[in-house]
Amino acid sequence: MPTENFVTRNLHRLRRTWQRIAGVTSSGDTARGGITRHQLQELGAYMHECIAQAGGEVSARAQAAKLGQIYLGLDRAGRNEFLGLMAGFGPDQRVLKAAARALLDANDDAVRLEQERSIREAVRSPRVKILTQFTGLPDGVKFLVDMRADLLELAPGRPDLGILESELSSLLALWFDVGFLELQRITWDSPASLLERLIAYEAVHEIRSWDDLRNRLDSDRRCYAFFHPRMPREPLIFVEIALSRGLAGSIQKLLDESQPPADLRKADTAIFYSISSTQEGLRGISFGNFLIKRVVEELKRDFPGLRTFATLSPIPGFVRWLQSDAAAQVVLAKAIQTKLKKDAVEAPNAQSLWKAVAGVNWSADPKRCALLQEPMLAICAHYLTQIRRGFRPIDPVARFHLDNGARIERLNWLADTSAKGLKQSAGIMVNYLYDTAEIESNYEEYRLHGKVALASDVRRLLRLAPSAGA
Repeated sequence: MPTENFVTRNLHRLRRTWQRIAGVTSSGDTARGGITRHQLQELGAYMHECIAQAGGEVSARAQAAKLGQIYLGLDRAGRNEFLGLMAGFGPDQRVLKAAARALLDANDDAVRLEQERSIREAVRSPRVKILTQFTGLPDGVKFLVDMRADLLELAPGRPDLGILESELSSLLALWFDVGFLELQRITWDSPASLLERLIAYEAVHEIRSWDDLRNRLDSDRRCYAFFHPRMPREPLIFVEIALSRGLAGSIQKLLDESQPPADLRKADTAIFYSISSTQEGLRGISFGNFLIKRVVEELKRDFPGLRTFATLSPIPGFVRWLQSDAAAQVVLAKAIQTKLKKDAVEAPNAQSLWKAVAGVNWSADPKRCALLQEPMLAICAHYLTQIRRGFRPIDPVARFHLDNGARIERLNWLADTSAKGLKQSAGIMVNYLYDTAEIESNYEEYRLHGKVALASDVRRLLRLAPSAGA
């Protein structure tokens, strides 16, 4: 499906809009690809004018539009130079040093408070004025979000761009506070442009067709997204939910288009099976935990019969870890090793077990699947709960849900038999349960003591995979 077309269309529309605001009559007046030395000098002059605001707000807005439509026409190398030039508009070091000395020399509270105000003004970078001018333009906030995505890519190894990225990140964190966001339900009757974005932005389970999307928006499904008032056409993060009876243990069954919709009168469970963040430029600004809590409130209001709120989640780093040397330190229980040997599988630890089946079409062999089920689930339970980076699990999805106070409820064998599911997680998926009566206590135990809330079946699996120091 041509899901990226809307990106190109929006880019062309935005450039035309900003050309009109800037008073530019054709895109031929903008830079193409890289930037010449002469163009850099012109850009510097535009940035000075934007900071000075000599002609007032209207003139500054036109200068910002000119800068923006030039930026949109640049390739990666050109944007790197553009951002480097902008990063050079930092605080005046002489003014900053003078303000710091005056603060240190202040001899009473009134003078000290005044000098504190002065030093705050001195620290504020002129480049921040350039950034904030974009917010007055149509789609200017989206432009800044995309600019930060560029900075995240370009800043490593560039301290100047790192500072610019940090300043822009701080601005976006203020502007995208969860209190400013709007929760909206997305349905099949939503604008086609929004549905097109869902297809493009879906990051967990690819939407293969319009029929697939329609199935995900059927009567027994729900989809909610957070929007920002200044980006009304762009979902920031969205969640897809299936209403069912009991926990779901297979994503293929859950998304099977041939299945009739579930009877909502019997539904007692809401399964959150996909959560996708859409804006790389908002990385590090968390909305997901607020989204889940808001959606649970909405669902409880609309469906009083719902008792269980859980996920059917991927384990994206599991196979990558299985292939590492760290997995060789996770020793399988003797009883499991003996059982494997009877079927000619020599596997004393997690790494060796994966090596024994890697490259073999094991998922299509029912006998081998049955043999591997218990040891692989045990290893996966160990991975989710014991393999950590610092205080928190190494698996990003586990970190997200445990940070929100969820409980690891159940591991599901061959729950995702797609090529992606087998490659990333050996087909295993996990149900994280959100028990509203336990969320706060789970969160506190996890954040304060690193204790992960587990259901009894998961605890049983952990006993089958003792570690020798992983």
